[in-house]
Amino acid sequence: MVSNMIDRVLSVRWFLVVLFTGSLWYGAQLDAPAAETDAVMPLPELRLSLKDAMDAAMGNNPTVKLFKERVEQAKAAAFTQLGTLLPNLSSNVRQSRQTFFLGTVGLTPHVTSPFSIFDARVSATQSLFSLSLIDRWRASREALKVAELESDTAKNDAMGEVGLLYMEVLRAQATVDAREANVKLLQELAVFVRSRRGGGMGTGLDTARAEAQLENERQHLTLARSEVERFKLGLINALGIQFDIRLVLTDELKSSVAHVPMLQEALVEAMQERAEVKAAKQRIKAADLTLRSTTDERLPSLVAQGDYGLIGNRMHNTADTYSMALMLSVPIFDGGQREGRISESRSLAQQELFKLAVVQNRVTLEVREALMTLDSAREQVAIARRGLEAAASEQELARERFSILSSSSNLELTNALFSLARSRDNAIDALYRLNAARINLARALGKMGEIS
Repeated sequence: MVSNMIDRVLSVRWFLVVLFTGSLWYGAQLDAPAAETDAVMPLPELRLSLKDAMDAAMGNNPTVKLFKERVEQAKAAAFTQLGTLLPNLSSNVRQSRQTFFLGTVGLTPHVTSPFSIFDARVSATQSLFSLSLIDRWRASREALKVAELESDTAKNDAMGEVGLLYMEVLRAQATVDAREANVKLLQELAVFVRSRRGGGMGTGLDTARAEAQLENERQHLTLARSEVERFKLGLINALGIQFDIRLVLTDELKSSVAHVPMLQEALVEAMQERAEVKAAKQRIKAADLTLRSTTDERLPSLVAQGDYGLIGNRMHNTADTYSMALMLSVPIFDGGQREGRISESRSLAQQELFKLAVVQNRVTLEVREALMTLDSAREQVAIARRGLEAAASEQELARERFSILSSSSNLELTNALFSLARSRDNAIDALYRLNAARINLARALGKMGEIS
């Protein structure tokens, strides 16, 4: 009896063990696909040169797309104005049932018996002469050219913005490289100082100073890495592409500029190439044509009209009818509305002249600033290069002195490393200013498409 009970208990125990093990296995099988799904997939890599980035901005930037749509809008407006000069055809078909009032006999009104009318007709209208309509159509064509030039301006600005953001990322990446080099040097210094202290030639102050500077530089390195990602996000946003990519820039900060035009040569090129200047001149033409079209409303206009149709009581019982007419319209007086529109158009034309002067002044200012900044940046690059060479020499001499003289402090070497780090930062800033200046100069000259 007892043995049977023991056997039952053991059997139940083994059953529970098997059931628990099976549940664990089944749960692991259920969790396995989830674990695979939750695994982070690597982001697709996008490698861009400066030229590729600017080309991508021309096709994807939202502002550029907006101005492209404005070009389409201007095309539609020009087509609408052209339609006022072309024949206007219309047709209608009518079947009606009606009566006519014949008057009153005594006190009783009389009407006809109900009868049917069928009328099918085609009508045409053609403007034969209207200088106002012709000038409005010409003004709409000039407005289309203005929209196209404004689109070119938006492209030039978008390329300039992307180019500057590209240089910001390159500067941040160069800063990361410099910080990593600084960390490596300070790590070597910290190891060397600790070894001297172990040999009785160093002090705790030397070790603390080296470790403090090392941790400070590590903090700067972490901040520089975050700045790289932040500037990349800004560049991706300007490109108008999705953020879920790993952006890799293939170009580097250039240390020289091949050709820098003289001031007068640059100003002439800018006035000839900048789309803003061309657009301002086209606006003047469009405003003049709009003024002419309004003034031409004073002149007579000639319109031809005609229609042809079938009319009768039923569709199968009709007769041909037609009418033709020439209508001469001679404006006389409209309460002064026309003169008010003429004055308004004349003021708008005058405003466009002032706007052209504003645009030319702004272009002149941008060209002068770009050339001045570029000259300053080139000088800064030369100074920074010499400073970096001197700082590297100082660091080598301080390291040699610290390693030879057993009683010397690492303060000189620490100061030398600080000077080297500052010289690297100065060199990076100078290179960035040089590359930003050459992009600003290309934008000021209206030659962003030639930059590389």
